[in-house]
Amino acid sequence: MPTPDSKPAQELLVVDDEPRVLAALKEVLERQGFAVCASPDPLRAIELVRQREFSAVLTDHLMPGMSGMDLLVECRRLRPRTTRVLITAALSLPTLVEAINKGEIYRFLAKPWLREELIATVRNAVNRHELVVQNEALMTESNELNRRLAEANASLAAQVGQLERQRRELDAAGRELALRCDRSLELCSRILATYDPLLARQTKAIAGIAERMAAAADFLGAEEREALRRAAWLCDLGLIGVSRETLHHFRSAPSRLSATDLAALQNHPVYSQTLAAYIDEHPALGEAIRGHHERFDGGGYPDGLSGEAIPRVARCLAAAVWFVESGLAPAEASAALQAESGRALDPSSARLFLAATRQESLPRPVREIELAELRPGMVLASGIYSPHGLLLVGEGQPLNSSTIYKIRSHNLVDPDGPRLLVYT
Repeated sequence: MPTPDSKPAQELLVVDDEPRVLAALKEVLERQGFAVCASPDPLRAIELVRQREFSAVLTDHLMPGMSGMDLLVECRRLRPRTTRVLITAALSLPTLVEAINKGEIYRFLAKPWLREELIATVRNAVNRHELVVQNEALMTESNELNRRLAEANASLAAQVGQLERQRRELDAAGRELALRCDRSLELCSRILATYDPLLARQTKAIAGIAERMAAAADFLGAEEREALRRAAWLCDLGLIGVSRETLHHFRSAPSRLSATDLAALQNHPVYSQTLAAYIDEHPALGEAIRGHHERFDGGGYPDGLSGEAIPRVARCLAAAVWFVESGLAPAEASAALQAESGRALDPSSARLFLAATRQESLPRPVREIELAELRPGMVLASGIYSPHGLLLVGEGQPLNSSTIYKIRSHNLVDPDGPRLLVYT
């Protein structure tokens, strides 16, 4: 008998029109722990099947009113999961075929049945019902999980699609922003070229060196490398607030500068930082611009920083700026940078400069002269144009007496005439 802690007994429906057989079946099965509902009437048995599901139905075949075969056929229609067992004394081949074709009978028991065979058949029938129920539950759960998975996949696909659209939009916005920034840098370059050709020339040289240094600087992050590239174009933008005459005196006779002029020159990194913020507000860019004239030994400006207190990108940019503004020839770069390593320049930045430029790719030094100072043998570092925009002499062309006469014959010499750039 089942114990209180065991699972509920499986319920069986037993149908037989002979009361003694029905009672015997009920007694044997209940002793095995099954809950048995017994009915002598097949029509009443059908009503019971309509009301609830049994694990198995065992029925006699030959009964008045309805055969056991027809009962099991109706049971299959009402409760397809219930296991069907036919008990018959007339176990003939036609009966077997009909039972299989019409009722999908699970087992046959021949009268008189053996107790052990009956018990084994019923247990197998109950186990079969449990498996069917479990399989259906698993199938239902599996279908539900598949439905949820399909919904999740659809939702994920929608999210991935949305993220992909957002990525494309961000990429497009990034490209547009980069394009606008590049255009802003180009505009700044043209402003410098219009204001002071030598300043624009130096900025271009600094930017070329910074580009190679950024490519070779594996110790810099991606944002720092980009800050180094852009800072090179913008670091001297603040010099447009300094008069051309002051710039000329600074290059040719710095001793003639007043304290006010010198202060304006030494504050140009701050002005450049302020102007650059209108183009790119990234902190690393502003720090690099502000610190590009600081010295490693602390003797620079505008803040007097020293050593590693100077931002790393600014230390790299300072090496390029120092070389270009020093007017050194490429062959002199290695010795000069080694001499200034640890003094004006950060040693690691000086090494990066030399590794990135390899001397032969360094720009030639350029100086500014007036038209009256033109001499045969000089090589122009920028083209000379007439007041109407006609190119008189191209960049890189050596000057001779005829060329100099041609330039002066176009009335370019006057007290306020432009200054020219020549290679030293």
